[in-house]
Amino acid sequence: MIKSKNVEAYCNYCKAVTKMEIKGDSSTDSESTKRWAKCKKCKQTLNIDLMNIEKSVKPKASLYDGEKSVTYSPSLSYNVGDSIFHETWNDVGVVVSKEFTSNGRGSILVEFQNLGKKKLLETINNK
Repeated sequence: MIKSKNVEAYCNYCKAVTKMEIKGDSSTDSESTKRWAKCKKCKQTLNIDLMNIEKSVKPKASLYDGEKSVTYSPSLSYNVGDSIFHETWNDVGVVVSKEFTSNGRGSILVEFQNLGKKKLLETINNK
């Protein structure tokens, strides 16, 4: 059983793997592995099964090589799971989640092999 009060699980509201705080049991059965968890990003409460938390749901940058990746450009659009090569940083990463900024433009969260997680802009049109 998990001893910590924080786990990483897929949030249906954020559409990404996020850190969640375990809040309590969701059933009266003492052997049940279902727990209430609160997403630390969007603050929504979800019912998760601790035994079925998929570690493979979260794409890892180490699984992708530079040959299959697309060179990053802010004018392009990307999907979760896409492999990206950033020329300036000379690093390969995987798109973990997508968001919209306050001005309505798109941004992506990319987990790079060497640099860790970085937010990058996408679909910028130069007019």
